[in-house]
Amino acid sequence: MNIEGEHVFKGPTQDVWEMFYDPNILASALPGTQKLDKVSENEYDGIINIRIGPVSGSFSGKLTVSDEKPPESCTLTVDGRGAPGFAKGVGHVHFDDQGDGTTLMKYTGEVQIGGTLASIGQRMIDSVSKSMIRQGFDSLDKALAAKLATKETGKQVEFKAPTESDFAKGVAKDMGKDWMKIAEVRMVLYVVPIALGLAVFVYLITHCGG
Repeated sequence: MNIEGEHVFKGPTQDVWEMFYDPNILASALPGTQKLDKVSENEYDGIINIRIGPVSGSFSGKLTVSDEKPPESCTLTVDGRGAPGFAKGVGHVHFDDQGDGTTLMKYTGEVQIGGTLASIGQRMIDSVSKSMIRQGFDSLDKALAAKLATKETGKQVEFKAPTESDFAKGVAKDMGKDWMKIAEVRMVLYVVPIALGLAVFVYLITHCGG
């Protein structure tokens, strides 16, 4: 599965770059995240729960950042495995200062999925991926706004991360299929976070390269 796109963050490039190195913020963009810990300068360990009908389990994996050119670009490599299958991929991200206080992020990535996860179907995975990436960016936008407000006022501005249920409802709404049960959406929306998504964005993905 190939992933590519772009997103404009309403903040300076340096602040956006720093945000992507905050495990707590990254985890907020990935539903079902149990753990996302920074274990070394360029490595993160994470655990994400998944569930869909009779299939349930968790992914444990490692995220590695390389080819860093702060605050412009880097490469993200993810490898996650668990009872439901495996997901691994490489993502490249470039941050471009727009000169007006905003930052344009362009990303490309390739993800491989195996095991039970692969049986879900490419069409559904693609549709859910798009929804998850959109929602992941929405979450990161709010986190960045809180970060900048705290920096400006000197007072801590709280950011409320979306819940797993919020993400699932968003996916169902984006896909426009009222008949789709939220429980049936959950498994696929964990595929993206390699995608992890990140990145998976995502949460595949939302974090590096160029």
